[in-house]
Amino acid sequence: MADTLTVAGPGPSAPVPEFPMPRAAGCPFDPPPGLGAAREEGPLTKVRLWDGKDYWLLTRYADQRAVLLDPRVSADLTRPGYPLQAPSNGTNNISFILMDDPEHARLRRMVTAPFAIKRVEALRPAVQKIVDDLIDEMLAGPHPVDLVEAFALPVPSLVICALLGVPYDDHDFFQENSKVLIRRDADMADRAAAHGKLVGYLDQLMGEKTAHPGDDLLSGLVARVRSGELTRTDAAQMGVLLLLAGHETTANMIALGTLALLEHPEQLALLRDTDDPKLIASAVEELLRYLSIVHGGRRRAVLADIEVAGQVIRAGEGVIMPNDLANRDPEAFPDPDRLDLTRDARRHVAFGFGVHQCLGQPLARMELQVVYGTLYRRVPGLRAAAGIGELPFKHDGSVYGVHELPVTW
Repeated sequence: MADTLTVAGPGPSAPVPEFPMPRAAGCPFDPPPGLGAAREEGPLTKVRLWDGKDYWLLTRYADQRAVLLDPRVSADLTRPGYPLQAPSNGTNNISFILMDDPEHARLRRMVTAPFAIKRVEALRPAVQKIVDDLIDEMLAGPHPVDLVEAFALPVPSLVICALLGVPYDDHDFFQENSKVLIRRDADMADRAAAHGKLVGYLDQLMGEKTAHPGDDLLSGLVARVRSGELTRTDAAQMGVLLLLAGHETTANMIALGTLALLEHPEQLALLRDTDDPKLIASAVEELLRYLSIVHGGRRRAVLADIEVAGQVIRAGEGVIMPNDLANRDPEAFPDPDRLDLTRDARRHVAFGFGVHQCLGQPLARMELQVVYGTLYRRVPGLRAAAGIGELPFKHDGSVYGVHELPVTW
């Protein structure tokens, strides 16, 4: 069941839309109007989720960053007050991202090295070849073509498969099961089944790598299992997290970012006509800020009383921090609803903030830089082959994007 919110203020509760709330027709890139209305009410508001309980919604950029740094709040969904997105049967806890330090830090360190900036930069030529090859195939084939299927999904899938040591031939299997895990309205039994299939798949792969290790991340996890630092189940869980996060978010950024640029031709022209790496990097940060594709908000349980914007939030209460609100906060980003690729948007929270910020952000940034710096230059006549009102948007997922994006040139 998806989250449903009601404002919990004085007097009768006023119903508000489903959370993550639906976007307004014709404004697929902007935060839902209901979130904007919540910000107008103040920095904090009470909301009610599917479980009938009330939680705090933080609307300001500065408050969200402060809370994400506060050791008195917990990312552990088993803590009292944690705002669950859906009923939990234990499969929601995907490895270390929903743990606290020191265990979170211990496990995270085991997979940090492959995502270090120098290691990621060494992959740039290989990613460039993947991007160029896929563009060659797309240009040689018929069009219109679905950019998601032909380009946006294969790019990060090929990259993360190579990094993990997962056969790309199995991409249909892991992509289909990944879709179930990120669907907000997925049945709990279906979610558990998809999670079990992915864990079983990664466990089998690790069994093969035990006998025949390679130079890949899964082989590195196998070594950790051998040394007794990890159980094989924990290693498989970490593999699921990396496989899921490594392709879903970047694929959605490629497709939705392309659509946003097509809808802002003056901004698209800046990318199409440049080879300046600084401008391309700036464009990536601004698109990450502007689109904020991870929906549902960062969620935390409060372990000890904290004060936010003059309001005491008690131990045992939960907080929800929508990053799309933070990234459109006018106090942090002037004229925030305007897409401006020349803006310095590096302080956005699209990857989170603090100790739990996204481990793979250097890889995602590099992939997006290669894609945004190549696709529009090589296909200068790229244009949408369907009206924006005809496109199927991912309102059903915790990662926002488009299911399909027909393009031609």
